[in-house]
Amino acid sequence: MWLGIVSLFPDMLRSVAGAGVVGRAIDNGVLELALFNPRDFTSDKHRTVDDRPYGGGPGMVMLVEPLLAAIDAAGRAAHNAVGEVPPVIYLSPQGRRLTQGRMGELAALQAMILIAGRYEGIDERICELGVDEELSVGDYVLSGGELPALVVLDGVCRLLPGTLGNSASALEESHLDGLLDYPHYTRPESARGLDVPDVLLSGDHRAIQRWRRKAALQRTWERRPDLLTGRELDGLDRELLSEVLQAAAGSSPAAEE
Repeated sequence: MWLGIVSLFPDMLRSVAGAGVVGRAIDNGVLELALFNPRDFTSDKHRTVDDRPYGGGPGMVMLVEPLLAAIDAAGRAAHNAVGEVPPVIYLSPQGRRLTQGRMGELAALQAMILIAGRYEGIDERICELGVDEELSVGDYVLSGGELPALVVLDGVCRLLPGTLGNSASALEESHLDGLLDYPHYTRPESARGLDVPDVLLSGDHRAIQRWRRKAALQRTWERRPDLLTGRELDGLDRELLSEVLQAAAGSSPAAEE
């Protein structure tokens, strides 16, 4: 995959890209990362990339021309690398919520360009002229788009074949399909009075898979029930979730009375 990031702080991204799963993806040749600084596309001696907003208000807004020029340069670089101009994604609190499903779709692309905004945001005309999609990593505001870009970068890299040491890790995560993860345990079998569930020590792989799926459904129901709203469950998931709900009803104060 070819991935370009447009950012005023390329060194911030570069420092992270050399380590962990992203560094492994680059070293293994499954990711080519290119960084583009809008300051390199300015025409004044101060390398100005922002100005005061029309209508007044706090903060500054990123200028149209330097940012569009950086996006165009990224598009040309991507075309040279993979033979096509990729989608341009702006990391923004106003964007569509990023999910694991969308992460998988992004990982299937040959290339993409991420825009990491700064200040109060970017001029709206950039969104109209040079952005294909806006993505949000959560309902909160950060000082810039570099951290969200790194979230996308890391999440995508771990799904690229040849990145993770154990390819089954990404496959198993994809099998969760929007559910929260099940609990994980390692040695020792007992720690501070808490034991590893017996099923995980049984060696019965079918029983372990069933336990993990049920645990994922239970954790999702308890912590993020919104993820189950409108979700189509297959026969096994309906059975497992029914067991979860029955157990919860049986342990409620009303049931004990």
